[in-house]
Amino acid sequence: MQNETNMAAKTLLRIEDLHVHFPLREGMLTRDHATVKAVNGISFAIERGDVFGLVGESGCGKTTLGRSVVGLAPVTSGDIYFNGKRIVGLTGREAYERARHIQLIFQDPYSSLHPRKTVCDLVGVGLKLHGLAEGYEVDEKVLDMLKRVGFSIEHMYRYAHEFSGGQRQRIALARALILHPELLILDEPTSALDVSVQAQILNLLKELHREFRLTYLFISHDLGVVRYMSSRIGVMYLGSMVETGATNDVFHKPQHPYTRVLLSSLPSLDPDRPHTGILLEGDPPTPIDPPPGCPFGPRCPEVRDRCTIEKPALTQRGHDPLHLAACHFPHLGEPDSMTG
Repeated sequence: MQNETNMAAKTLLRIEDLHVHFPLREGMLTRDHATVKAVNGISFAIERGDVFGLVGESGCGKTTLGRSVVGLAPVTSGDIYFNGKRIVGLTGREAYERARHIQLIFQDPYSSLHPRKTVCDLVGVGLKLHGLAEGYEVDEKVLDMLKRVGFSIEHMYRYAHEFSGGQRQRIALARALILHPELLILDEPTSALDVSVQAQILNLLKELHREFRLTYLFISHDLGVVRYMSSRIGVMYLGSMVETGATNDVFHKPQHPYTRVLLSSLPSLDPDRPHTGILLEGDPPTPIDPPPGCPFGPRCPEVRDRCTIEKPALTQRGHDPLHLAACHFPHLGEPDSMTG
């Protein structure tokens, strides 16, 4: 009983069998004629202080999952727990409290900041909404946070359009961190930036993680970025979680065919080692009509009859009880060694 209590105290975010479906409507009567199953039965947990990387190709549902945690995507079924409290369907004051403790950094720094507001207004708006400061105290707290993300007092009264993409993302970080959240959801925070600027932002995120003792849900399609940032990884495909585990375990001992496909696309660090990427046949299934059985089955190079009928559950693979994979035959296509 004591161990269960300690585990619950360490778990900051827990998602159980989450489904997020969007009806497609057409005609004058706007009748539903199909449903997009963006998130289709996801379960995982993030411990306090961890960086959990959520990776998958575009359209797999990872952004929708992140938005559902902050209440921007309606949950069809399932549960989300934050600090042990269920947060699905919150309204009013409870929704305000969630916004204070869980912040979302959007992918596009150009559209996430109001062009007619100064940096001071953009960063300080949360303090005013939550009644955390007023008057000159707002300016003081804004300036202090701006300094922590690399700005100075001369930037406070400029407008967002005067800044580059990397600078705008720093402003977005300051706006989120000024509320001192416990969980920061980062949705492709560097994908719209130049490579050199990406490195600066990633290093800043690492510094802020240590300084503020934050917990990150880091969403990206870039395996290299996820590997650099994350202590644990979840791999999504077509709305489902297909593998989770410690970063090193997933990269060196992948247990799901889709994870192996993703890792095979990474360039080798050995110039004498030929690149051997795994090519998938066929088109990706649509989330409107996902296939029966394993969601990766129609494209899997190791598919068997069982895969087309029965959807595999996330089960332990290997020695780590937290390394899970949703595959009936996890070792069929396992290579002798993976890219280091």
